[in-house]
Amino acid sequence: MISIDLTLKYSPVPVSVQRKEAADAEALYAQITAAMRSATPELLELTCEKQTEKKVALMSDQISAVILSQKDGSAVAGKVPGFFALAQDS
Repeated sequence: MISIDLTLKYSPVPVSVQRKEAADAEALYAQITAAMRSATPELLELTCEKQTEKKVALMSDQISAVILSQKDGSAVAGKVPGFFALAQDS
């Protein structure tokens, strides 16, 4: 399962959706980054393949970051996923 995590401006809680296939996750990542680059804000409606009832709609100009990561359950215990994991390694 591949997770696409969105960090929104003025919100401490990220928004996440999952894709089963890497190609689908890459396509969604490209769609989101293209919307972020656009001069005019657009409404993005996202669904989740893991939780099929999960839907989210947000404006592209409110996205401050997007992270694409593998969520396969094989992460090392005690490690925090994401970019901040490097800062915690000692």
